[in-house]
Amino acid sequence: MTGNKPMISKLKRAPLIVAALLSMILTSFVSLPAIGQEISPEHLALARKYLDLTDHSGVFEATVVQAGINTFKTLSATNPDITEALNKAITDTITEYKGHKGDLFDQMARVYALTFSPEELQQIVDFYGSPIGMKLSKANAELNSTMQRIMNVYSVNLSSEFFAKVRAALKKAGVDT
Repeated sequence: MTGNKPMISKLKRAPLIVAALLSMILTSFVSLPAIGQEISPEHLALARKYLDLTDHSGVFEATVVQAGINTFKTLSATNPDITEALNKAITDTITEYKGHKGDLFDQMARVYALTFSPEELQQIVDFYGSPIGMKLSKANAELNSTMQRIMNVYSVNLSSEFFAKVRAALKKAGVDT
């Protein structure tokens, strides 16, 4: 069975390798705008308007609060006596970040502007500015949460089923796991 150990080692590293590759790919796409393509202020404004029209789930705010929660968990676990000071520091830091939402949205707008022409963005903005577009935009936050729960259940079930099928195939091939 020592012949299987290199394979097991490779399988344990596979998620890290995939994550590294995805990170490199995503980084290369994010850096593309800086390399070449100029985007007019009007084009960026349309992309930003789309983001403003569809920001009903408070992605920025939720991300900042989650960073505060994670920081609290990390620091209070090793320093339980500083809870009061930690709460104040986290609250102050969250307040500090409130004015930075625009920076994030401007970066996101650049991605949309690179993906869609000004004409396409105008159509998108027109749609999301319409009654049905506003309804869809407001519903998306709740729908996305529901879809995420469905995907989580599916993923857990798929993982168990997939694992069982692979083990059965290995057993049938005479490989003991």
